[in-house]
Order: sequence, then structure tokens, then C-alpha cells
Amino acid sequence: MAEDGRACYVYGVVTDDRPDESVKDLPAVGDPEAPVTLVRQGGQAAVVSEVPVDKPLGTPEDLRTHARVLDHLAAQGPPVLPFRFGTVLRDTAAVTDELLAEGHDDFARGLDRLRGRTQLTVRARYDQDAVLREVVTEQPEARRLRDELRGLPEDAGYEQRIELGQLVMDSIAAKRSVDALELDRRLAPYALGSVSEEPASSDGLVNASFLVDDAKRQAFEEAAEELAAHWHGRVRMRLLGPLAPYDFVAEATLEGDPTLEGKEGDE
Repeated sequence: MAEDGRACYVYGVVTDDRPDESVKDLPAVGDPEAPVTLVRQGGQAAVVSEVPVDKPLGTPEDLRTHARVLDHLAAQGPPVLPFRFGTVLRDTAAVTDELLAEGHDDFARGLDRLRGRTQLTVRARYDQDAVLREVVTEQPEARRLRDELRGLPEDAGYEQRIELGQLVMDSIAAKRSVDALELDRRLAPYALGSVSEEPASSDGLVNASFLVDDAKRQAFEEAAEELAAHWHGRVRMRLLGPLAPYDFVAEATLEGDPTLEGKEGDE
């Protein structure tokens, strides 16, 4: 049981075949000196560390540490079910008697479905100069407005500037839709599932996460490299992984959901 003034921070759940050494020397959320340990129960283990109850969590370093622990576990190979940042229980007894005991069946289902699979995330951003050149080349109206504004003082041509800005935004939005579909068309055949979202930044194309079977990981990475070469000078791509399957936990643990099993025959 945790000492007074301390609680139990939970990173996620792994299978019980994970050795204690697998979490040795990992950084801990909330207290860098606290050891990360495994709390075992019923063939499963929760990855935990102690945190002071009087210290609020949520610093950028806390968030990075949470991800660092989980991604380290994912990179080792055996499955991991990542929990949301900020999951805290009162002590290790609550971890075994409540979390692991009550969630056993859901955790077992998720761990089984995620074994031999990992999350790979692609972050794609436009090169702004390149995509603006595309818009001006493809849109006669954009060229006309640009030419009208050339040489005018900053406080002149207000309406034309607004019109040009809107035209550029609409054109890039259309490109984003087409390019996001192209990314999915090229990469999704190597994945069991995918989740994508539009980035918040104006030059963002897409952030897309894929659940990839280990046997197809090399093919996936090669397809991503081919796409990056195809878009060279136009789009900057980053491939992150292997990551803990943050975007696929809910699907993996859902009872009766055939989505992941439906592709097992393709492996």
C-alpha cells in the first residue's frame, strides 16, 4: 500500500509475462525518483508508480513521461493497453481488487486483440510555399488577385486581400481532403484499422494513426517512404512508432466488436 500522502498512478495494463525488469529505470509521472513497477493480478499487470497527492499533475513533462513509459512498453513487443493521462487510484490494493479484478475480462480481450500489433502514426504537413505556388498556378482568380495586389501599400486593397485569403484557404482545404484520402489509400491496405484527424495548424494536412500487424510493419513503412518521396518538396511527413495503441484501445476492448477479428484471416 502507498505511504500516507501518496497515491498510485496507473499508466496502463500489460500481460503477466512482462518481466519486472521491463519497467526498471523508466521515468515516473509526478515524481522522477519514484520507481515504475508492475502490480500483478489474474494473469495481468498494471504499470504503476507512486505520486504525491498534494501535487497537481498535468505539466508538459508529466504528459511526455506518461507517453514515454507506454511507448517504451509498446516497443518491447508484448501488448499494452494504455490508460488516459491522469489515472490515479488510492493504492496498490485498489489496483488489484478494483481495477484489475473488475476490468479483467475487458483487459484480456483487448490484450489478446492487440498482441503482435502496434500503432504507427503519420503526421503530414504542407510546405506552405509549395502549396501556395500550386494554388496560384491552378486558380486563375488567385493569380489575378495576386497581380492586382502586387506593389500596393499594406493598407490598400483590403477587399482583394480578404478575397484572396479566402480563396487560398478554400483551395488548401480541397487539397487537404484529396491528399488525406491518398494517404489512406496508400497506407490503409497494410493496416488493421485507422483513425485520422485534421491538424489544428494552417499548414497541417492530416494526423493519421494505423494499427499495424507486426508481419506487415515493414511493408507499411516502405509504403510510407514511397509516399513521402512522391510528395517530396510539397509535404513533410513524419512516421512515429511503434507507439502504444492509444487510438485503438476502445475498439480492442469492446465486447462483441468483430472489427479487429474480421481481419485476422488476412494476417
